[in-house]
Amino acid sequence: MTELDDQAVVAVQLGRSLRSIIEVVSRCHLGLPVVAAVPPVLDDGTPFPTRFWLTCPLAIRRVARLESAGGVKRLEAKATADPTFGAALADAHRAYAEERDTLAPPGSGRLPRGGVGGAITGVKCLHAHYAHARAGGSNPVGALVAGWVEPLDCTGPCVSGTPPGLDPAWREPG
Repeated sequence: MTELDDQAVVAVQLGRSLRSIIEVVSRCHLGLPVVAAVPPVLDDGTPFPTRFWLTCPLAIRRVARLESAGGVKRLEAKATADPTFGAALADAHRAYAEERDTLAPPGSGRLPRGGVGGAITGVKCLHAHYAHARAGGSNPVGALVAGWVEPLDCTGPCVSGTPPGLDPAWREPG
């Protein structure tokens, strides 16, 4: 896919227009975007704390199920009870913020704050933690989530056509 195709495909996956140019940093086995990197300051000057955005409809559905089943609270409790896990999570927040902040344009004014998904500490959004891990970040929450939602094993594309649109034949695998 070309960069322009990626912009259009991600917009279709998300069901809305993009607020800035994104870069696809992770793809599924069908070559479609799974995670997009978002700039720290959007085109309109808005600070945006979420560096990695989950775009894959299958992953979004599966992670949403984890969240609705209490996954955020359970992983927050794990971070509190397990000092090694908690320290790795704090390291993930720090590394995430540092990477994002180095990409901020000089003199951009207001900058985003926080680590993964804009959180200062703890677990705010499993989607953001999984996207960070899928993009190559060392994230203990994202690594656990990956084990629960992968493989992303669609048998057909979620987006197809020119111009791209949601593929009406797409179904969540078994």
